[in-house]
Amino acid sequence: MPAAVVTPTFSAETFWRYALIGTYVGLIPVALGLLWYPFLRRLGAAGIGAVLALTLGLLVWLVVDTLLEAVEVAGRLPGVFSGVPLVLMAALLSLLALLGAERLFRRRGETSRLSTSYRIALGIGLHNLGEGLAIGAAFALGEAALGTFLVFGFTLHNITEGVGIAAPILEERPRLAHFAGLALLGGGPAVLGTWIGGFAYSNLASAVLLAVGAGAILQVIYEVTRLLLKDSTRSKTPALSAPNLGGFTAGVAIMYATALLVSV
Repeated sequence: MPAAVVTPTFSAETFWRYALIGTYVGLIPVALGLLWYPFLRRLGAAGIGAVLALTLGLLVWLVVDTLLEAVEVAGRLPGVFSGVPLVLMAALLSLLALLGAERLFRRRGETSRLSTSYRIALGIGLHNLGEGLAIGAAFALGEAALGTFLVFGFTLHNITEGVGIAAPILEERPRLAHFAGLALLGGGPAVLGTWIGGFAYSNLASAVLLAVGAGAILQVIYEVTRLLLKDSTRSKTPALSAPNLGGFTAGVAIMYATALLVSV
């Protein structure tokens, strides 16, 4: 039988406690994943392609997980809100808006591998926003055991995301400030999500935010696929090579294995 726990109320202590939880779940795991950057740079062309394929595997899992979670939350809405169509339209509009912005930057010649990493971080950050919403809502409902379990599971689940963010820039040497920015963009939204979930949770807002995150991740999948195809053409190797297929499979397998820690 679950033990009764007093529902947290807004206070300075609770505010900073939620911020600390979001940092543990989002910022720290993403930063730890980015620390693999020096090691990943030592890989050859085939190894870098495999890491990009691994990133695709991570993102494909994330977009499916995020979209299913958005549909699940939308199912709790009253019928008047048309929750599932709203989620699908929000994801589609998010995807189209980001594709349009990406084409505009490409026309101006402002795209780079670093900008791709920032877009990956944005997509992952929106996904982590949803994780923060789940954790904050669990604590707000007095489910302390569930909230603690989610913190532990999501923390392990998110470590691999930093590797995916770093993958496009393995052939570059960005300044340290960019790594800090990537970690903040990829992990910081978990803090915001924990605040929203803990103090002002809304099924409608959660469903829309998760759908926008799914659309953003879809755009990143498109971008990383283009990058992988471009690198395979440059190195005159097949895009669907054994290392790339192994990397993609490993990305999906890693996300599945770590997701078990949350869903058990």
